[in-house]
Amino acid sequence: MVNVKSQKIVINNTNIVFFTQNDEDYISLTDIAKYKNREHTGLVISHWLRTKYTIEFMGLWEKIHNKNFNVTEFGYIKNEVGSNTFVLTGKQWISKTGSIGLISKPGRFGGTFAHKDIAFEFASWISAEFKLYLIKEFQRLKGKENSHQNLEWNAKRFLVRANYKVHTDAVQQNLIPSQITRYQATAIYASEADVLNMALFSMTAKQWREKNPKIKGNIRDDADITQLVCLAGLESLNAEFIRQGLKQNKRLERLNQIAIIQMKALVGYSPSRSSLRLMQES
Repeated sequence: MVNVKSQKIVINNTNIVFFTQNDEDYISLTDIAKYKNREHTGLVISHWLRTKYTIEFMGLWEKIHNKNFNVTEFGYIKNEVGSNTFVLTGKQWISKTGSIGLISKPGRFGGTFAHKDIAFEFASWISAEFKLYLIKEFQRLKGKENSHQNLEWNAKRFLVRANYKVHTDAVQQNLIPSQITRYQATAIYASEADVLNMALFSMTAKQWREKNPKIKGNIRDDADITQLVCLAGLESLNAEFIRQGLKQNKRLERLNQIAIIQMKALVGYSPSRSSLRLMQES
């Protein structure tokens, strides 16, 4: 999932911008370099990239995280390290090796950004003291952010559970005949819950458990905040569709279409329409 969000921390009166992309944090090397030389940040980064230790570290990081890393080109660069004519910029490293650890962003607020693993190494080269302050401030901010996200997730989960009461009431009042066993009633509830699961997650609760045997909780506990918001709306809609007397396969089809529209709008993601086939005959 692509998610880009820029933030800023301040270390020794130096503003350090970082952003989150695909759930990974990238910190501005350009901003860190200002601590050493505010006028020539590109030269500071280039000098760092000329060291043998830096090239070996960058290459190892890419081999671990980047399946498309150009190992051949990396070998050429590694052989040139230490020569008097060897010069390497961030843009050259990216274009030659296909690096994902460095990102070059153009514009007034652009610069060279690096994955936090690499950025911390660069900060260490700049100043051990600066690196320590950077790590502590970065961890403090991320800890605060994670705490807020957990609180938000719990609030959304509570909303889903509240809406589920509306959903189960609609099932009880409209789909469950009188004088049946508790087991039969539970089976109907589970079937309707899986209508929602199929519409949004493209799998039933049982299929999710079989696919994720080591994860605690259930399919909804594993959902992210955006999915929970969408699910809460689907529960209310399904309750209304039940009251309207729509058959289960028709409800699933409409709910799946709605889920696709909502998730595309929120995160550019759409559940697989193959989910419809499994319950088409309901």
